[in-house]
Amino acid sequence: MLNQGIGSWPARRARKTPDRVAVVHEDRTLTYRELHERVLRLAHALRALGVARGDRIAYLGPNHPAFLETLFAAGTLGAVFVPLNTRLTAQELAYNLADSGSTVLVHAHEQAEAARAAAVETGIRHRIAVACPDEESALGYEELLIGAGTGPLDEAVAPEDPCMIMYTSGTTGRPKGAVLSHANITWNSVNVLVDTDLAGDEVTLVVAPLFHTAGLNMTCLPTLLKGGRVVLLGAFDAERVLELIEDLRVTYMFGVPTMYDAMAARPRWETTDLSSLRTLNCGGAPVPARTIAAYLDRGLAFSQGYGMTEASPGVLYLDREQTSAKAGSAGVPHFFTDTRVVLPGGRAAEPGERGEILVHGPNVMTGYWGRPEDTEAAFTDDHWLRTGDVACVDDDGYAYIVDRVKDMFVSGGENVYPAEVEDVLLSHPAVAECAVIGVPDPVWGEVGRAVVVLEPGAHADEDDILGHLRGRLAKYKIPKSLVVTEALPRTASGKIIKPAVRDTYATGPTDRPHP
Repeated sequence: MLNQGIGSWPARRARKTPDRVAVVHEDRTLTYRELHERVLRLAHALRALGVARGDRIAYLGPNHPAFLETLFAAGTLGAVFVPLNTRLTAQELAYNLADSGSTVLVHAHEQAEAARAAAVETGIRHRIAVACPDEESALGYEELLIGAGTGPLDEAVAPEDPCMIMYTSGTTGRPKGAVLSHANITWNSVNVLVDTDLAGDEVTLVVAPLFHTAGLNMTCLPTLLKGGRVVLLGAFDAERVLELIEDLRVTYMFGVPTMYDAMAARPRWETTDLSSLRTLNCGGAPVPARTIAAYLDRGLAFSQGYGMTEASPGVLYLDREQTSAKAGSAGVPHFFTDTRVVLPGGRAAEPGERGEILVHGPNVMTGYWGRPEDTEAAFTDDHWLRTGDVACVDDDGYAYIVDRVKDMFVSGGENVYPAEVEDVLLSHPAVAECAVIGVPDPVWGEVGRAVVVLEPGAHADEDDILGHLRGRLAKYKIPKSLVVTEALPRTASGKIIKPAVRDTYATGPTDRPHP
């Protein structure tokens, strides 16, 4: 085949395992043969609309087969796929569409209003609606496929060609579009296959959003590359996840700690048959000790990792066999990826020293879309990606992510890493979620403030919670004030948005009353 990109994957899989089930969504299944045919039809339809090599095709919607079909069809034509976050406002969507120069927008019926509004402000030439029977101003997705051909398409696509533009969460300033090549996606998938031992009979539950790089690139695409089955769930529901694991004999899934905590809190947790699960991958934040313990009680261990959109996203991986021995670690670099930890002056950190983690490998992005200056700033002179994350490495080479460089604050001349404090706060039985930020102080320069969400029905005051930290942390690390709130702002991937926490809670008196 001339196409060496991921757009050729459905065709390559269809010639090897045509009758295996590739995708399950609600009560619908697609074999690899059927997936390949639908991708071809969509590619022909897009070409008829004028889509050519290098054009950008955006997708807005929850997890659905149409997401994958649009991704592969774009790759078939040598076009560039732009997944959009369903939580964005129409104005934010319009920015991403305009910044990427997308000309086609495929969207789900849930996002019809936002898609319509965003398209008006941008250069979108065609809007394609998935299952939107009342959407008069858009082309019908299924109607396009029915009327399209299925003849072979073999556009020459090179590994280094751009495959997708994935926008960073944009928690500070405007979001930037990380350009991931076909090679980036392929090598990341190979890393996952090697390090997680995915099998051809894998049944992967994809509940993390596909527009997030972990949901798409750490679970879904590696499974399809291997010839397994992906089960798409449009939104996370702990009860439904447990049902699917039992009914469909799920073997692999990815989630963030809050998802796994919600599952373990369900009444049916103790009785659900979880025996089919081989791998539970967790990312987005360190896995709390209580979460690890809850799953170990059911005979399940987490494989943990650390990644970022700009690395497609896999950087570090902790195998489940090391969950207890290396508790708190993000692991060692993925097989074809390298990392190093450096101090501000550029010297390599010794074991136990804290420095910024740098990444190098075939999965690292080619750059930021249309932002040469930001791209240059993201890399060192010798082409290692700067992560902006603080880490230390132990004598065995296992890395521990301490915090974001930007989240660290200095109190009385001492560096305070909020993630370390948050981990201890989460060991308090009344604390469900928390975030620690630095706030101005006339004596110490900055001191910590803990913002916490209590467990349902729990009651605890500031003295009780902060007193829990005494003897567990150095005095300068213990927050000087505490705020109780009902919820913390999070990205679609489940990460706490620290800038939003700071904007809301960093000002005001330290003795702010509890709600």
